[in-house]
Amino acid sequence: MNSFECMTVAEPERAGGPTGDDADFYDVLGISPEADFETIHRVFRMMATRFHPDNPETGDLETFLRLKRAFEVLSDESRRAEYDGLRKRVDSGPMPIFELKDFVNGVEAEANRRLGMLSLLYNQRRTDPDHPGISLLDLEKRMGFPREYLCFTTWYLRAKEFVTLADNSDYALTAAGADYVEANSARSEVLSSLLIPGGTTMLPRSGTWAGRKGRAGSSGQPFLLESAAMSNAPSC
Repeated sequence: MNSFECMTVAEPERAGGPTGDDADFYDVLGISPEADFETIHRVFRMMATRFHPDNPETGDLETFLRLKRAFEVLSDESRRAEYDGLRKRVDSGPMPIFELKDFVNGVEAEANRRLGMLSLLYNQRRTDPDHPGISLLDLEKRMGFPREYLCFTTWYLRAKEFVTLADNSDYALTAAGADYVEANSARSEVLSSLLIPGGTTMLPRSGTWAGRKGRAGSSGQPFLLESAAMSNAPSC
């Protein structure tokens, strides 16, 4: 058995994955939900070596423990099956982060929806490059918005050539879109939070962005994407 797999590290008991406070275990390991057990073991060994607390260069105890929790569940056939069942039920509703008003009302919310869609497509392409697309129906489900709210969003991202629409009607991130996300993630709290492993499954600790009170996105630093009114949004 790999030494990382049997390492005992004191850590608090807490729920993990889609039913608890932790990130999605597949996102933690950076793998597709379709990954086989060999891939799970290989990825964990590599990442555990990088973040093991004994590594003087890149060791990180918190990240290592998150990797370890994810591996313990996904490497066990019965626990993974149970986890996948729970995950599927949770996935039937919108991701909690998109319930914030920051994504709902006004010009600022439109910019946030673009960032949210870019993050979903970025994570999809990164974790499952053979299947990088997400359908509009799935985007509606994950973000909790009807397509009428997303039509202007998708039009803008296509016009900027950040996303493409495939023949099967799936949206996918382009290289230009990936460049934009990576170049701007450090400057946008919304984008950086959405891109952390499992970020789209969790609300900000304060329940708001950038210390703003309530759930409205009425103030704060400007967002990175230009916006326009929804009234002239093209049809999807």
